[in-house]
Formats: sequence, structure tokens, C-alpha cells
Amino acid sequence: MPEQASTTQKNSQRHSMVVNLLFNIVIPTLILTKLSGDTYLGARYSIVIALAFPLGFGLYDFVKTRRANAFAILGFISVLLTGGISLLELDAEYIAIKEASIPAIIGIATLISLYTPYPLIKTFLFNDDVIHTDKINHALKKHDNSNLFDKALRNATYLVALSFFLSATLNYALAKVLLVSPPGTAEYSAELGKMTGLSFPVIALPCTLVMLGALFYLVKRIEKLTALSFEDIFRVG
Repeated sequence: MPEQASTTQKNSQRHSMVVNLLFNIVIPTLILTKLSGDTYLGARYSIVIALAFPLGFGLYDFVKTRRANAFAILGFISVLLTGGISLLELDAEYIAIKEASIPAIIGIATLISLYTPYPLIKTFLFNDDVIHTDKINHALKKHDNSNLFDKALRNATYLVALSFFLSATLNYALAKVLLVSPPGTAEYSAELGKMTGLSFPVIALPCTLVMLGALFYLVKRIEKLTALSFEDIFRVG
């Protein structure tokens, strides 16, 4: 029974990732790149319908889970700003600034959180969902290495913040390179779709690698400071 439950949970997680990609990237990209011509939806309607998918999915997920966090709210605002800027036919520079500002804000917030009782590094990497935090904290106290671990958390925070600043830079560059047509045209909508489609391989993958590097560094420090094994650190299965 436990194995079946674990398999069901993993399948659910894979399904969730596929659905997220479909509603947030694949479907909007197809609509903007293939249906923005005058013979189909046109520039304005293609933007409205394309953006309705991530907005609708975000609202559905919130109603279903009854959970919201600052990052989900920022994503929601980001989609609304993209739609507003596009429909008002403002200069593409505003899109580029918006694309860079969201991850930059998260990166700055991550650094600022170091000086608060609630550092965001614990939300991103060191949390009870994936790591046995109580067991680790107990082992750190046992080996008198709590202060050294605090330094490791600080270094990992810098790496996480770097991933968001990298995202901001890549977002801005991608928007500047791709959005060259006048706003309100079918060409502009297609470019917006291309930007959405390329955001995953061009932006998400490099930033994920930096985030994984931060996690790898943190795990290695935990192993050294606590003498715990990988299986003792992570909630496996």
C-alpha cells in the first residue's frame, strides 16, 4: 500500500508539471504564434485568449488548494501586466522592464530576508516538505555546528538570489531581442508567443541549474556538519 501511494503521488506530481507547462507555456504560445493573424483571432483577441489560460489555471489552482503565496501573486500580477501593456499597445520596452522586474524583486527580497526571522532560503530549499529539518537541527546542536550552518545558509541564499538576478537579466535580453514589431500587430503577438515559448529553455533551465547548485552546496555542508547521510537528510519515498 505505501508503494502504491508513493507511485500515485509521483504520477500526480508529473501530471501537475505537464498541466502547468500546457496552461502556462504551450497553449498560450500556440495561440499567439499560430492564431494571431487577421484570418484567425487577430492581434488583440489572441493576446486576451492566450493570457486567459495561465490566469484561469492560476485561479483554478487557488480555489482547489486554497493556498496562495507571494510568488504566485507576483506571477498573477506579471500576467496581468503583460496583458495590459500589450492591449494598451505600449512600447515593448515596458514588457522588457516588467519581465526583468519580477525575478529581480524576488532576488532582492531573498537577500533582505536574511536580516529577518524568516529567511526565504528556508522556503526555497531548507523546508520540511523535502528535508528533515528537525533531525538536521538536532544533529547540528549535537556537533556544535549551528553557527557554521548559518554561514552555509547565507552562502546558499546568495546563490539563490543569483539565480533570480540571472533570470531578470535573461528575461530582459529575451524581450529586447524578440519584441521588435509595433505593438498591436499580429507580428507582435507572434513575437510575444515566441518569447513565452523560449522562456523555459532559455531562462528556466539555467536558473534551475544555479538553484540546484545551491541545493547541492547546502546538502554537502549538512552532510559534513551533521554526519548525516543523504537518506537521513531528505524525505525519500
